Amino acid sequence: MFLRTTAAAGLMAGLMSTAAFAEAHGPDCGPEGQSIRILASDFPAIHAVVDAAEENCAGQAAEFTRNHTTEARQIMNAALTPDPAEYTSVIVANATLTQLMNDGLVRPLDDLVEKYGDNIQPNLLIKIGGNTMAVAFMANSQHLFVREDILEEAGVEGIPATFDELVDAAEKIRAAGIMEHPLVMNMQTGWNVGETFNLFFLAHGGEFFEPGTAEPTVNSEAGIAALETMARLVEYAHPDHLTQASNETQALWEAGQAALGIMWGSRGSAILDDEGSTSEVTENTVLAAAPSVEPGGVPGATLWWDGITIAKNVSDEEAEATFAALVSGLTSEMVQANNDDAVWLLDGFEPGPAAAGVSATAQGGAKPYPMIPQIGIMHTALGNELVGFLKGEESAEQALADVEAAYRDAAKEAGFLQ
Repeated sequence: MFLRTTAAAGLMAGLMSTAAFAEAHGPDCGPEGQSIRILASDFPAIHAVVDAAEENCAGQAAEFTRNHTTEARQIMNAALTPDPAEYTSVIVANATLTQLMNDGLVRPLDDLVEKYGDNIQPNLLIKIGGNTMAVAFMANSQHLFVREDILEEAGVEGIPATFDELVDAAEKIRAAGIMEHPLVMNMQTGWNVGETFNLFFLAHGGEFFEPGTAEPTVNSEAGIAALETMARLVEYAHPDHLTQASNETQALWEAGQAALGIMWGSRGSAILDDEGSTSEVTENTVLAAAPSVEPGGVPGATLWWDGITIAKNVSDEEAEATFAALVSGLTSEMVQANNDDAVWLLDGFEPGPAAAGVSATAQGGAKPYPMIPQIGIMHTALGNELVGFLKGEESAEQALADVEAAYRDAAKEAGFLQ
């Protein structure tokens, strides 16, 4: 399984605005009297898309329900396994699409795209094995957030562009007595630990698997370098960093308790707005490219897209109505009303300050999150097995050996390894 779409290439080339949708005659909501049930992550851009779909099409549906939750990744497979599935659609990203496809829980969309997608540009169609399996509508990435006023106070010149410069800036802030823990990262035990490793691993030139195989290769020079970089940065993070994901790191930033952050671009709009923070924080926060190992090197980030899927275990009528409703929400009007909530891949998007970090990271050559079937197993192993190293209980080499052992066991059970 592999990704064959220009969407990822478009991200890396500069996140071009790519789609237009016909709006003159109102939305076509598909078959009437159907049940539309959406499962999605909980952040503003996803709410905006589903809000628009609900406004357009809930009136002719038998029901329109939605579950926005930070646990979507954990519950989606179980929710789509019954027949009928609990939800008719899951809004997914790179990794979660493969997670669902591995269990055969989402359907090809080509027939629905043909019927309702005349104005969906081809580079939004996520094709795997020749079939359209998702329609992308936004991009995301981790990148650097900085408080320019605090950097200036600490005598830091310019925005850190490398990991060494990031450590140096954190040390100067601490030495100046401004903040003891100036850095925030999403390091919650589990998925977030695994993803943070991925950022540094890719920046160091790491490869997760031997080419063309499912054989793991994280216990390598790049893997050790990635863990050593994580350890250097964690020295400046909040003592409770292993409990912190996006909601917690955003809260620390908005409370003025951080000056450097590696966070998701999708949090940029909420951090820059005038809610839940102070003008001192918002006016001095700048979103910049993710740092790299060497100047001009590969940014320490993974590029993501979010998009629409349709469950396999629902009726064709529910599938059609759900797809039509969600596509009806992907309009330039929706984008313009929610411009700063995402780096939209849709017509009408005007990049602003909240998009600057994702755009700069993509233009710097950050790599897309791998869309290969076994990556979810590797990610789980990383999230579970690296905590001992981060707590100082084992060496980098031992932690990575544990990762590969855990991965091998799970990959054999899943049929990826003999």
